[in-house]
Amino acid sequence: MPVAASAIYFLNLRGDVLINRLYRDDVGGNMVDAFRTHIMQTKELGTCPVRQIGGCSFFYMRISNVYIVIVVSSNANVACAFKFVVEAVALFKSYFGGAFDEDAIRNNFVLIYELLDEIMDFGYPQNLSPEILKLYITQEGVRSPFSSKPVDRPVPNATLQVTGAVGWRREGLVYKKNEVFLDIVESVNLLMSSKGVVLRCDVTGKILMKCFLSGMPDLKLGLNDKIGLEKESEIKSRPTKSGKTIELDDVTFHQCVNLTRFNSEKTVSFVPPDGEFELMKYRITEGVNLPFKVLPTIKELGRTRMEVNVKVKSVFGAKMFALGVVVKIPVPKQTAKTSFTVTSGRAKYNAAIDCLVWKLRKFPGQTEPTLSAEVELISTMTEKKSGTRPPIQMEFQVPMFTASGLRVRFLKVWEKSGYNTVEWVRYITKAGSYEVRC
Repeated sequence: MPVAASAIYFLNLRGDVLINRLYRDDVGGNMVDAFRTHIMQTKELGTCPVRQIGGCSFFYMRISNVYIVIVVSSNANVACAFKFVVEAVALFKSYFGGAFDEDAIRNNFVLIYELLDEIMDFGYPQNLSPEILKLYITQEGVRSPFSSKPVDRPVPNATLQVTGAVGWRREGLVYKKNEVFLDIVESVNLLMSSKGVVLRCDVTGKILMKCFLSGMPDLKLGLNDKIGLEKESEIKSRPTKSGKTIELDDVTFHQCVNLTRFNSEKTVSFVPPDGEFELMKYRITEGVNLPFKVLPTIKELGRTRMEVNVKVKSVFGAKMFALGVVVKIPVPKQTAKTSFTVTSGRAKYNAAIDCLVWKLRKFPGQTEPTLSAEVELISTMTEKKSGTRPPIQMEFQVPMFTASGLRVRFLKVWEKSGYNTVEWVRYITKAGSYEVRC
């Protein structure tokens, strides 16, 4: 369900109304008084951004020294409301030279009212793209004297941009060198037992693109996903030979992707926006290639001593390497002294987080560095509680490796002028929540 906002208010930190717009007549003009009385004056602004007072709901967000409050009288999509606020602030900043605060609002009353009439109609969000709105709202805002951001110049053909199928890209773009950069960035979420048994594992990924292409190019991206390869084999009437296939879950696309063609042909076809954007997101729960295995051994030697041994094995290829590897091994709060022996990297005790922190700047593949530590504890009268030790945590980044096995099979660029294009593809795997129980 969309936002269906009844009113929107812009307040300063004292609760004074800077500007407001009523979209429906189902709420009274004194609703802002209820917000000030029941939320601002009770100092509950930081507890929850959604509050219900009487028969109305208040969605509010603080940006700089301004509170933006949306009032709705019926059930509404909260995520959509906050997305509208974020996009609206980005729009205002593009008009105000990058600033959005109380002074910027006071200096741009007329422009803000004009924009509020365009970006929301009868409480329903409309187009919030700065590139499109600047085509027909050409008034320049009062810029902050501290802003050095250049003013965006409007481009021609406003009707096509607003009503056409490619509203995210303007015509007439020209580059001396036509390039496409594609990054597959994945985060591994893992929970493993102390014996190496995987208890929970999934991969969340996104495909980021940066396009510097002239004209109106049509791109087609081929991946080694199971559905796409099966569809391609049906079209070619022969089995595919593309190697390992993976099954993508929870896939979401940028608005530029042609969903009709994806549903029929299972190919990702799109006319890209200019510059950097996120093409798609996905998740994988089966067939995950773990980059590391962690094997901990922790022994308690009496009440005041512990012996910690941790082996970390890199499972990826020997020609690859990980960067910025950090292993955090929890120890009791009453730790008094530690001593280390590591085969690679450096380790130290961090009392602020009660962890032994082992850092390896470069971690080659197919290696097994180890850490051995002796921990001396302060003797206490309190009995130790068993089974409450936090898990070992890892941070890392592995270039040119994907835990899901996702690969780009092809990236084709077609444009009627027929220019040559340079494509760059990069893979990066990071740690999301990579934990191993002790």
